[in-house]
Amino acid sequence: MPQFDTDTICAIATSPGRSGVGIVRVSGPAASDIAKHILGLTPKPRYAHYCDFLDQNQQTIDQGIALFFDNPHSFTGEDVLELQGHGGIHVLQSILSRVLNLGARLARPGEFSERSFINNKIDLLQAEAIADLIDASSQQAARSAIRTLQGEFSKKIHKLVENLVKCRVNVEAAIDFSDEDIDVLSDTRVKESIQEIESELDSTLGQAEQGALLKEGIKVVIAGKPNAGKSSLLNALSGIESAIVTDVPGTTRDVLSEEIAIDGLPVHIVDTAGLRHSEDRVEQEGIRRAQQAIEEADQILLLLDSSKLDSISEEAVENLLENFSLLNDKSIKELFLLENTAIVLNKVDLIDSSSSSLNKLTIDNIEIPVIGLSAKNRTGLDGLREHLKMCCGYHASQESSFVARERHLLSLREAKTLIDSALQHLDSGSALELIAEDLRLAQSELGKITGEFTSDDLLGEIFSNFCVGK
Repeated sequence: MPQFDTDTICAIATSPGRSGVGIVRVSGPAASDIAKHILGLTPKPRYAHYCDFLDQNQQTIDQGIALFFDNPHSFTGEDVLELQGHGGIHVLQSILSRVLNLGARLARPGEFSERSFINNKIDLLQAEAIADLIDASSQQAARSAIRTLQGEFSKKIHKLVENLVKCRVNVEAAIDFSDEDIDVLSDTRVKESIQEIESELDSTLGQAEQGALLKEGIKVVIAGKPNAGKSSLLNALSGIESAIVTDVPGTTRDVLSEEIAIDGLPVHIVDTAGLRHSEDRVEQEGIRRAQQAIEEADQILLLLDSSKLDSISEEAVENLLENFSLLNDKSIKELFLLENTAIVLNKVDLIDSSSSSLNKLTIDNIEIPVIGLSAKNRTGLDGLREHLKMCCGYHASQESSFVARERHLLSLREAKTLIDSALQHLDSGSALELIAEDLRLAQSELGKITGEFTSDDLLGEIFSNFCVGK
């Protein structure tokens, strides 16, 4: 990450294109002076000025609202000027050029949020939540991002760190005064404190895992033979006719994806080319891409045409799987990771399924869920949706979740491992130094989440993915 400087930065803070309102944002020590030149007045802090925006010849570029926030009472902690004019791209570019000529420079992606973090206006969790709120793909994801932005996640991390510090004080005091009558290893209060930290850490990790699901979602790939109804299922789940459906085998030649939300869970659904031997070079490429998508999937829906079954029974489905011919003579087990595969029996409306209770299939001691539905009639889809939520551990009713990223989960899991290690050392009567070191490292892992102990490289990577102007 570039070193923080005292340059005055600027950027267009609204999306490009035609709109009613567009905003140019300025932050830094020269913001007040720039305001005087472009507005022809000294703006009053936190007061909306309706005025002309002037060029170097005192000609009007635009008319709009000017807002000035003096430091440290601003988002970045610096002097900030916002010029809210009309949303035409040429108007905004003219205003931006005027600001640049007055001494500002273009902001890097995420530099406004970066300065807010550096000036202790927000921590790293809250900074990331800003980008997550902008990118939220569902209402629940947006609510979780707001909770993180408001500090809910940070409060939990700070509480964990506070309790770790208290525990470390007791352990390290015993090390420093080992000649005194302080026996930490036999002190049940220390063990209880660490166990309480572990319990709170488990709870926080569970909420963070839900938040990560809301942010990232899951990738679901629909695979199967030609004409099994893969494209029909994609259309049924997405609610739009995005895939061409015909009775001609091999209609789908490429991967086609749609994004839906199931009770707030973002689900990226991928329709793939039918798996079979083919001499058609275009279809062969589609099948290769289908195999690649299968390997990258979080969940695979292996779609079977149940109209080819005499009855929906375990034996009948197994026979159908045995006859499943795949590209390069791969077996069903070689292509599909059975642990993340569900068998979907499509077209159940075409056979007598009233006496069937088949909901799983056991192959090599692995239980594979079996879901019956009709993509054409759009029946049985609720059962599939419930399966997708269940397979990733998603709970739609958990309103207390907050948005989280993979790096947060990694640090929380590592902290939990270290806390478990400290308890094991405590139970086995190990040296106090080992317990103290585990607790110190656990605190360091939690500090990485909020940015207290975070490398410049990581900060640069995080903020570089932000929008320009945010």
